[in-house]
Amino acid sequence: MIDGGEDKTRGGGSPTPVRPERLRGPVEFVGRTAELAQLRRLVATPPCLILLEGEPGIGKSRLVAELLAELPGRHLVGECDDVPEPFPLGVLLDAIRGSTERPGPLSPVAGALAPLLPELADVLPDAPPPLTDPAAERHRLFRAVAAVLAALSPATLLLEDLHWADPATCELLAYLSTHPVDGLAVLLTARTATPGSSTPIHDALARTPPWSVTRVALSPLDADDVRRLAARTLRLDDPPQQLTAALLDRTAGIPFVVEEVLRTLAERGGDPLADDSVPFVLRDVLLWRLRPLDEATREVLGAAAVLGMTPDQRILAAVLSLDRVAIGAALTAAHRAGLLHDAGDGLRFRHDLARQVVYDLVPRESREWLHLRVARVLEQELPRPVAQLAHHYRRAGSGADFVRNAEAAADLATERGDDATAASFLLQTMDVAELPRPVRVRLAAKLGRSAIDGLSQAEAIPVLERLLADRRLPPGARGELGLVLGRMLRQQGEALRGYTEIERAVPYLRAPRRKAPALAVLAAPDTVVGRHVDDHLARCTEAETAAAASGDPGSHLAVRIARASLLLELGDPAAWAIITELRASAELADRPREHARACLNWAQGALHAGHPEQAEALLAAGRALVEETGYERLTSLVEATQLSLDRAAGRLDGLAERLSRLVASAERMPVTLLDARAELATVLALTASGANGGTANGGTANGGTANGLGDRTGGLDEVALAERALREVVADARRVGAIWPLVQTLSALARLTLTRQPDEAVRHATEALSVVRGKGILAWAADAVLVLAEAAAAQGEPARAAAAVAELEAGIAGRDTPLARAALRRCRDLVPA
Repeated sequence: MIDGGEDKTRGGGSPTPVRPERLRGPVEFVGRTAELAQLRRLVATPPCLILLEGEPGIGKSRLVAELLAELPGRHLVGECDDVPEPFPLGVLLDAIRGSTERPGPLSPVAGALAPLLPELADVLPDAPPPLTDPAAERHRLFRAVAAVLAALSPATLLLEDLHWADPATCELLAYLSTHPVDGLAVLLTARTATPGSSTPIHDALARTPPWSVTRVALSPLDADDVRRLAARTLRLDDPPQQLTAALLDRTAGIPFVVEEVLRTLAERGGDPLADDSVPFVLRDVLLWRLRPLDEATREVLGAAAVLGMTPDQRILAAVLSLDRVAIGAALTAAHRAGLLHDAGDGLRFRHDLARQVVYDLVPRESREWLHLRVARVLEQELPRPVAQLAHHYRRAGSGADFVRNAEAAADLATERGDDATAASFLLQTMDVAELPRPVRVRLAAKLGRSAIDGLSQAEAIPVLERLLADRRLPPGARGELGLVLGRMLRQQGEALRGYTEIERAVPYLRAPRRKAPALAVLAAPDTVVGRHVDDHLARCTEAETAAAASGDPGSHLAVRIARASLLLELGDPAAWAIITELRASAELADRPREHARACLNWAQGALHAGHPEQAEALLAAGRALVEETGYERLTSLVEATQLSLDRAAGRLDGLAERLSRLVASAERMPVTLLDARAELATVLALTASGANGGTANGGTANGGTANGLGDRTGGLDEVALAERALREVVADARRVGAIWPLVQTLSALARLTLTRQPDEAVRHATEALSVVRGKGILAWAADAVLVLAEAAAAQGEPARAAAAVAELEAGIAGRDTPLARAALRRCRDLVPA
């Protein structure tokens, strides 16, 4: 079954027999003194969360084994599987189950784990009633896990191979990073994310504050470490420099590969430099170990590699139609040859790298046959392991069977609240070329719904775009898929494209309860260019009609929230009555995630209009709700709103640094990234110009100087840096059609260039006014008009700005816009009516 490769023994003679008696057991631990000392210090002072990263074979597991061997106290250990069944928090629950001690008295919230941990039924409180909000349900589950971990602490929680972890586990670990459990040290191992790709654990931790996670990166061994390994393994007092150099060159210093090569050299005996029959790369080393094995043993080992890291003898026997005795003998022979090791609970491959090499040595046709046989055997298991079945059928090339099981795995993940895992399975189905159109549409609709709140939007977007380009797509599917695509594009920062897709989808949405929330999205004025406020008002009215027809409380609530936001941006005092009414309602209280999002949106609207006290109160309420629900995706929005409030209030000390950190952490949350960059660029401009504060658009109505620069011009480098940052945001905001960051940065750019390049400043201010004029909310142009008035007054021709000032005055008449009114008063000082 396994291709043994070319015989490389010298002279073509028979292979040298393996001599395991020459081995000294596991190769000794070297080269990680500093990292081990760092881990000791960290776990000695819990709570802490540590991410130990490195490429495959770098020695992560070996390092933590050394740490735990000397670490007193309770250890909770879990290991992720490369093909796990959809079971949120599985690895963490396994670690809790494995504890030899029962947790002490538990708070009632721990009862949320009762359905997932029947083994602890005697100590867990009764399960609480279910919640209507999935996010609140998930947050309660996180609190339950934290409560059980607290009852088991002091302890060290070790979770290995987190690059394979389910997204729910990763979200929980992000939660633990910002809500640490007293006495608990959390140690995670994961492969380093490769450029251009990531994993759920890296995505989840990227959204946490930098201080909440300590990252420890393992690098390859250096020459001294390789020399010490060689000395101990080969029993050489002073290994030749040539041997060390060859080992380092051929193994890249990867500890697992170095160990395998040294084991092989030790087994061969003799002069390691003179004996050129032993190669220095992992594939050929394992080929050398395979040579003594007979064909039947190789066949079993190949099937074991197809099955996974820890082959199940019962399944292997069924797959190969052999008895258990023959399977056991073959695995024992592979163990003697150094290809498997005894993990305490059975034989397994020493490392996934070794398993992958053996897997790749199986001819492709044989691999496909083995995957199909494994799948047929697993079909008899109850409950059916649908994730494993999908994996094996896909590798076997059986598209229909793969899709059937991938959809079942996605449905199971959705049922358990794990949308990101569901999206991952559904994305894979989109690659099956022979998928019938109705099936593809059905799966795409599921993909869209699961990817909205998962981490797969970027991958799902082109799939949905291809489907929507098909003119034969049924109208109902076009509406649903278009709505999902529009929401995804908006979350990815593509403001105008997302808005346009939702506009296109609305006529095809048949159910009023689906149409009403879509129209409510289109009612938001502060998102896109090219849509007048009258259009938003019309959309809001349509949304109210659809919500009334739907009879759905959730749709009605979404529309009421949108109406309040729209009126707030318009400066209509009626907004505050709606906000007060909604915040006191049971409908909003029962939906804490929507409540949090609404408070944050209203806080931003209050800032735009110039109501900092109300913005502060709404932000505080939104922050408390985010913390209560654990809805981490809103954390960056909370921070962005706080920083906008600080900038508007003139609290500039350290603000640029805080915004820079937010921009860095928002890289994986594009929906907030452009706004954060606009704030940063505005603050850089204010700092460079020496202003002490600004309007909501970055101007000076709250305390800046008349010309925006005062007695200081700032360092040339500061000004150049600010101008470049502003121009970059302007370009990106134009590209995606995002109106608020565009107006904000155009106005700030106009102010920054006012004294140095007055014509350029007028051009930027005029563009900002033109963009706002297209929206119809003139209050947003207050700072741009003020720049035009200042420029005209400085040139001794105040009348040149008279039309713009009059337009602003008419636009805000009767409106509740204190910030714009302050700017208008200064304009009238410069340009009398």
